[in-house]
Amino acid sequence: MPIIDPVKRSIAQRRRLFVKICRECGVRNAPTAKKCRKCRSYNLRWKKRERSR
Repeated sequence: MPIIDPVKRSIAQRRRLFVKICRECGVRNAPTAKKCRKCRSYNLRWKKRERSR
């Protein structure tokens, strides 16, 4: 069931797509994270996402 409301859609996209992934253990972290919440590593990357056309 697609989300039609543009405000709710942007909130959902931010929650799903803009997270940081730990390169060591693979856990999802908050976008503001400086280190991993599980293994305490500083080796974080942004989640990969496709460009919108």
